[in-house]
Amino acid sequence: MPDPAAPSLREKAQLMSASEIERTLVRLAHEIVEKNNGVDNLALIGIRRRGEPLARRLAALAGRIESKPVPVGTLDITYYRDDLSRPSDQRDRSRQAPKPLVKPAQIDFDINGLNVILVDDVLYTGRTIRAALDALFDHGRPRRVQLCALIDRGHRELPIEASFVGKYVHTAAHETVQLRLQEIDAAEKVLLMEPA
Repeated sequence: MPDPAAPSLREKAQLMSASEIERTLVRLAHEIVEKNNGVDNLALIGIRRRGEPLARRLAALAGRIESKPVPVGTLDITYYRDDLSRPSDQRDRSRQAPKPLVKPAQIDFDINGLNVILVDDVLYTGRTIRAALDALFDHGRPRRVQLCALIDRGHRELPIEASFVGKYVHTAAHETVQLRLQEIDAAEKVLLMEPA
């Protein structure tokens, strides 16, 4: 259910088409395989929501490159976020933040000692990744954790940097980057949105 207080957005520009997304994922899969010397001891974990299908696609591509399956899992970071418990209007302390829908993590393999690639759609402030790291370490101790983001739009609030980036996009703070995927949205593109 949309937040009635949220500003309505309009499309400012299309940043990537379906074919550009596919080419970018192929390139990222090759970079991941190369930087990790293959796929042995490698796992991809997508951050719910749109990081999940991206991780599945990247794992399939990397697996085809090396002719070996690559384990893939999903993290739900809702309980780990530090920005969902605060009301959007800090002056009105009586307002409660909406209760998010939480789904359990789906990691059906032991992550201890693995090289884990965390996959997210858009890297912005870094808070999602901080929460994902907390959630990930509740599942074990990987050997190394690397971050893959389809879009890096800057504006970091935390010292977090992606090892693998599909596209760097310079945005204003009031703009939003939205990824739409077939698996979730029945569309395939990256859009730059601004307040209407």
